[in-house]
Amino acid sequence: MNAARIGVIARLELTQRVRSVAWYVLLGVFAVLLVAVTALSFSATGMAPDDTAGATVFSIVVYFVLLLVVLVSPTLSGNAINGDRDAATLAPVQVTLATTGDILVGKLLAAWVTGLAFLAVAVPFLVLATVSGGVSIAVLLVSLLVLVVEVGVVAAIGVGLSGILARPLFSVAVTYLTVAALVLGTPIAFGLATAASHTTVESRSRNLEPVYPTDVPTVAPECMTAAPGQTEPLPQCTGGSGFIEPQYVCGEWTTSEYRTTRSDHVWWLLAANPFIVLADATPSQFVDGYPRDLFGSIKVFIRSAQLSPEVRSEYDGCAVQNSSDGVITSEDRIEGTTPSWFVGLAVQIALAALLLWRAAVRTRTPAKRMPPGTRIA
Repeated sequence: MNAARIGVIARLELTQRVRSVAWYVLLGVFAVLLVAVTALSFSATGMAPDDTAGATVFSIVVYFVLLLVVLVSPTLSGNAINGDRDAATLAPVQVTLATTGDILVGKLLAAWVTGLAFLAVAVPFLVLATVSGGVSIAVLLVSLLVLVVEVGVVAAIGVGLSGILARPLFSVAVTYLTVAALVLGTPIAFGLATAASHTTVESRSRNLEPVYPTDVPTVAPECMTAAPGQTEPLPQCTGGSGFIEPQYVCGEWTTSEYRTTRSDHVWWLLAANPFIVLADATPSQFVDGYPRDLFGSIKVFIRSAQLSPEVRSEYDGCAVQNSSDGVITSEDRIEGTTPSWFVGLAVQIALAALLLWRAAVRTRTPAKRMPPGTRIA
């Protein structure tokens, strides 16, 4: 591969997109949507100086950019190669010094830059959320870096499928389905797999039980307990001493069993989800042990899914209960679990690389076989 030839191909692709009026209309619509999302996010989170509005709005804007890229990028990259073949502009490029690798990488870079244009439009809104407070430099840099990589992965999937499939419309549709499998298919598979996985939990408990004295003579039933709203003892109560206070003793232990779902066996199904990767890779920010932005909330969810349920639970109502005992904060849970973002990102990159390799095989010239009806020149 040659860097100069790759640059020429990428520049030609970008020039064709820049000349399109629809491209500027799309960016304008995206900017308007960002204005609305940012305004609504600030309104929902509040603008007090001591709150975490900035961190929350920042995470919402970043996720909105990723959502728009996921929705738009398949259309821009899903016909990168077969679209040129269908328009009879691919063959003239293939007879030049440009190799198959040059063509694929050049079109990938063009699709990647096209997706990053949405991120460039979102920069002012991200700066606004950062200036408003609550966003650290580490969160800003890591989230943007992961977002850039995710844009490249989606672009690579689209370019790869455009080289494998002969029909542009079909390749765009398959690109959407592939991205949908990562974004929507992974949580659906996780939910179904979690619901299908069960375990039995044994629960033991005991409580304090009231015992009334039996050596008090002629105790009327109404003297045993107070009626609602009654504060004074009834005249017929023994000796006028008022209500009889019961003594409390520990009851017997009771044991029961119930079935509960478990997600610790199937949590890895969510690892390749782009939104999970972004949340899990971004450094966490906490207030009193609990997340202060959307990244942290989603990270707590995926990390909690790794924990196996306790097979035995016990509650002793006779023991002195301390409200602080056994309280596990979100920060403790994240620190006690394993990050999964690098595994999910590796799966995405491996999928994109496999598709690009297969596209290179299908695009390489001279071709031994081509699909029926494929236009060459």
